[in-house]
Amino acid sequence: MNVVIVGYGMAGSRLAAELRDRGPHIKVMVLGAEPHRAYNRIMLSSVLAGKVRERDVEITEAAGHGIDLRPGVAVTAIDPAARSVTTAAGDRIEYDHLVLATGSRALIPPLSGLDREHLPERVAVFRTLDDCRRIITTASGARTALVLGGGLLGLEAARGLAARGIATQVVHAVGHLMERQLDPGASAVLVRTLAGIGITAHLDAMAASVAADAEGVTLGLADGRELRADLLVVACGVRPETGLASDAGLAVERGVVVDDHMRTSDPHISAIGDCAQHEGVVSGLVAPAWEQARIVARVLGGEDPLARYRPLPVVTRLKAAGIDLAAMGTSMVAEGAEELSFTDPVRGTYAKLTIVGERLTGAIMLGDNPSVGAVIQLFDRGAPVPVDRRALLLGRAIGIPATTQAESPALMPDAATVCQCNTVSKGALVRCWRAGARSVDDVVAATRATTGCGTCRDAVEGIVDWLSTVDAPEVAA
Repeated sequence: MNVVIVGYGMAGSRLAAELRDRGPHIKVMVLGAEPHRAYNRIMLSSVLAGKVRERDVEITEAAGHGIDLRPGVAVTAIDPAARSVTTAAGDRIEYDHLVLATGSRALIPPLSGLDREHLPERVAVFRTLDDCRRIITTASGARTALVLGGGLLGLEAARGLAARGIATQVVHAVGHLMERQLDPGASAVLVRTLAGIGITAHLDAMAASVAADAEGVTLGLADGRELRADLLVVACGVRPETGLASDAGLAVERGVVVDDHMRTSDPHISAIGDCAQHEGVVSGLVAPAWEQARIVARVLGGEDPLARYRPLPVVTRLKAAGIDLAAMGTSMVAEGAEELSFTDPVRGTYAKLTIVGERLTGAIMLGDNPSVGAVIQLFDRGAPVPVDRRALLLGRAIGIPATTQAESPALMPDAATVCQCNTVSKGALVRCWRAGARSVDDVVAATRATTGCGTCRDAVEGIVDWLSTVDAPEVAA
């Protein structure tokens, strides 16, 4: 089978590796519009902060024998009838099965003075490696910065700039930050935490115009105020890249519509990652994208032609110097639901739990709370919450081990998920160790743990350290 993947990002590269691992009967070609090797987009804020190098975020699992990688090759058209794609260079490439992993593009709001095709100097979006390079270049010598957008992406950009010693202001049109994940109470604590690391938040602040010159950028607000800085980063969200699919006549709504097998309205074309819409949802997160890649590989590889994608509970993490946030499920209170919360603004701590039928349906954990790992486990597994709800809010010992606490890996159940992005359990790490892995790098290579958002690194290191010093219990195969 000849499989062509359009998109050499986190989803496309994972699928290529999954297909290669299923045998030489599948020929894989990956076409990527960006001229770089695939990279971990989640870690770009660390590159922006100067904490890691570009080469440290490269994804190499799809490189090597068995995959025809072609970065810098943009696809301009799909011909479903002929089962072929056309590149910008005019080349025509045939396929037996096509997979769209085209990702998403940065959203540019319709502001006076802002043109997506020709961004003014000192203005950048934050989505790709080239965007990150532009920001770093512009930030050289800068003392102040503005970030338009107070969602997860905007806060990642802001903390990256602040880590460079740049006084940063976040401008957000909504009344609280990260409104998709947080409630106003959590946002209020987060605003205070951000102020402590050099980031000021302007809420309910609608942008109206942008004016840039050689000296800096002025962001005009709808209420008449003007904010001035050395550079402006636009982080107002993303939109799925669906142009190719739409032009080819595939069913497209917000994203490319797919079924449970990740197939589009054309059975010879699949879609995964940010561009795919499954059951009305476009996820935009790495864990679902990688699970979708696994499903497509199982179907195309003949391992399980009827494999179905079932979305797993999603946990959003933001972990940086001074910020430790986990948000999951919904904070909306349904009829009959329990809602518990605890706030300590001085220490930057906020915890909120939503419980329905003795099961955790949503949670927000901000700040240093030792029960965060236990909360994530309860949410992931749908396990009953403890009778003493306060234990989860206040981090008291409750008999449920926290996966993020590397100091107590012996207490973690084997089924506990350590790496959310790759769905790697503690048991999988132990089995890997018993199979001969003797370092964190060996364990990572075998399981892919830590290769997503990286927030589980401490937990993985703690488990490996524990395995190296104690006789670990047997783990069922």
